[in-house]
Amino acid sequence: MSQTVLLNFLTAVPEAAAIWSALTVLALVLLTVLVARPERDAVTEAEPDPADVEALHRADLTRYADEVAVAAAGAAQTARRRRERWLAAQDEAERAWAAYDEADSAARRLAGTAALPEPHTPRTPSEYAARERWLRHAAMAAHWRGDLTARQLADVLAGRNGWDPCHHPATQEIVLARTVRDGRRAAWETAAERERLAWRDTELAAESARTLAAEAYAAATALRPAPAFRAAPATRVPVPAPVRSARWRPARVG
Repeated sequence: MSQTVLLNFLTAVPEAAAIWSALTVLALVLLTVLVARPERDAVTEAEPDPADVEALHRADLTRYADEVAVAAAGAAQTARRRRERWLAAQDEAERAWAAYDEADSAARRLAGTAALPEPHTPRTPSEYAARERWLRHAAMAAHWRGDLTARQLADVLAGRNGWDPCHHPATQEIVLARTVRDGRRAAWETAAERERLAWRDTELAAESARTLAAEAYAAATALRPAPAFRAAPATRVPVPAPVRSARWRPARVG
């Protein structure tokens, strides 16, 4: 009897050990699966929805297109203002040139009479007083026209820097004409420089407006839905008129 119990015990022990080993391995596998599954779930949850990604991307494109459109409109307005400023500066330069050309013609005409002998007049105090009155009157008239500065007028009245009221009015008129011509030439050179700077600013503003207009057009095109596929060859998309005219080169008037 004791031998039978011992035999059964010795036979059942390996079987029980095998069963417990199998159960232990199964438990470890289940534990590994349970531990790894939340990580996979987290990875799955972290993956964004393609539709959400597309919506965010389109929102960014829309915001960018709006900002560029506002910037392009502002640049176009700035370019128009600078063009108007340049046109005004150009008109001013042309008027200054016309005034200088008139004064230069008058000075040349009077210079031709310089070779003639000075008219003979009696050298009396009244004659010198009359010459001084003529010079004062002519200088005041030139000052009122803007042809003589206040400093130049003061020189005439004080008889300094080449002004001599004792000279004959014919000689004084030649000197006055040359002074007026030189002053108008200086005014024309200043106006021409302002016109040149205004032209440069206009060119820079026009280039900026053209660049922003093209960028705004490209941003607006990117928001449009993709066209359906067609077998016919694609035609070139015309550029809108605002984009074509965003940059211009003002034509100079002769």
